[in-house]
Amino acid sequence: MQTFKKTPMKKVFAILCVLFAALAVRGQGKVNTRKYILNDFNDKVTQVVLSGNDVMDSGIRQEVVNVWTSSPFEFCTMDRFEALKTSDQYYFLIPAESRFKEEENPGITFLSLVKGGPQAKDGIGAMTEIVSLPLMPAAGGNGRELVYLGAIIQTIQAFALAAMESEKVAYGMEAWVNQNYSKFGKMKQLYLAQGDIAESVSEKQLERFLDADIHIVEEADADRTYLEGGFNTLVGYVVAPFMPQNGASYCYKMLFEADSHTLYYISRHRITEKSGVGFTADDLRRLARKR
Repeated sequence: MQTFKKTPMKKVFAILCVLFAALAVRGQGKVNTRKYILNDFNDKVTQVVLSGNDVMDSGIRQEVVNVWTSSPFEFCTMDRFEALKTSDQYYFLIPAESRFKEEENPGITFLSLVKGGPQAKDGIGAMTEIVSLPLMPAAGGNGRELVYLGAIIQTIQAFALAAMESEKVAYGMEAWVNQNYSKFGKMKQLYLAQGDIAESVSEKQLERFLDADIHIVEEADADRTYLEGGFNTLVGYVVAPFMPQNGASYCYKMLFEADSHTLYYISRHRITEKSGVGFTADDLRRLARKR
């Protein structure tokens, strides 16, 4: 009897996104897939929107100058963004706050790459989003966001370039990132800050999933390992609302390679009483399985 291998749901979702996009093209008589939308990314000016926070803006300026090579760029204020956002002649790299419908408190500030166009008159949420990565709690960070800011900007740029070449990538950012860990994670040292481990993870679970190459350290030690560019090393960074609301807020977990600043892993979960802020037992199980 012939057997068939099950197709992962994430892969099915990516395929369906591409098919729906293709049907939209036929039905509307125009091309509107993400890959097509991005075909002018290299040629259009990317406006890098400054937040008005001097410390963050200084970091953004420095890191964009260091890593942004894919398109011409200019720095602009929020007021300038408002004046330019309806023009399709620009892309915008902008810190944007997310608020969840069920909670009153600010959620997370994402660093987003969006394309300008007439729809922007209805607000940033109506703009064509290329990619967004969590940067820090919307209520304000603790300084760690500046450590990983360059890697976040680098990842946004790398994803945009990859999405220009592949519709599958364009509709599957998480899979595009996590293939790095699937392929090479077993060869890496992992450094996770103690405070980035969810309180729901028991000592027994830690003993079960951790090995000699997974290190639970103080937050300062994890950041120092990253800043020193440790070879063959991944360092964890967690972003969640400052005051999360159970069942409404999300927690994002990432692993960045210290020497290349490549994002190797990203995942999110809804924060509940059982799944608090940080890497959960499911994360550790998933990471351990690939080693």
